[in-house]
Amino acid sequence: MGMGFWVLYIAVIFGFMYFIAIRPQKKEKKRQQEMLSNIAVGDSVLTTSGFYGVIIDMTEDTVIVEFGNNKNCRIPMQKSAVVEVEKPEV
Repeated sequence: MGMGFWVLYIAVIFGFMYFIAIRPQKKEKKRQQEMLSNIAVGDSVLTTSGFYGVIIDMTEDTVIVEFGNNKNCRIPMQKSAVVEVEKPEV
């Protein structure tokens, strides 16, 4: 068991960790950023708290979401609180 074996062993372990932990995390973050850049007023969204609503207004980093049939239930929140977006049927 020479020094070259241990160097190769450590390189394989780091490579395995990259493909198991780091790469999927980067892909998910890229997907989330793409989704947030494509949201628009009128989209149905699911928030991190589990509420479904419709976006009625947006600024650069916040959205105002209207929940339920009650038109008075409008809550401003950060864009990062949006987990899922569903475009309205046209």
